[in-house]
Amino acid sequence: MRPDYPLKTERLVLRPFEPGDLDDLHAYRSDPDVCRYLYSEPGTIEETQQRLDKSLTMDELTEEGQWLVCAVTLDDRVIGDVVLKWVSEKDRQGELGYVFNPAYQGNGYAREAAQAMLRIGFEEMGLHRITAVCDVRNEPSWRLMERLGMRREAHFRESEMFKGEWGDCFIYALLEEEYDGTA
Repeated sequence: MRPDYPLKTERLVLRPFEPGDLDDLHAYRSDPDVCRYLYSEPGTIEETQQRLDKSLTMDELTEEGQWLVCAVTLDDRVIGDVVLKWVSEKDRQGELGYVFNPAYQGNGYAREAAQAMLRIGFEEMGLHRITAVCDVRNEPSWRLMERLGMRREAHFRESEMFKGEWGDCFIYALLEEEYDGTA
């Protein structure tokens, strides 16, 4: 499954990453506040280059377990990235994720981009269920999941060792029958 790029929303363009996106990507992937709830640490420019190189090959889904990664652009600048993992072909499951530059947060861009990925998952891939996971302390992330129409299904307490301490996470989900394309 390869989306018909570029994906256009009301204000944004989602597209595969390009080699020239390094500086924009590094601007937020090297920020300690952005990485606080991510598994990755703030990256050096070399580490961001490695992330970008890997992302350059993640523009389509050919088998379960793969991630579709899109650069979210506003006025030709990468302001974040959204991902959709193909979790299971048999069970028609996916997982949504997103990371944004703090300079662009609070404007509804993450919601707009995430809605585009939900559309791909439900309308183009025919997924039955899409989940999203976040650290319980990441209130902006779980609030976004709720605005997208996702419901909290679980609160896993101390479910993993995360950056040197036991971490809790919320699991959110949206079913195909609940998706209306307008979140």
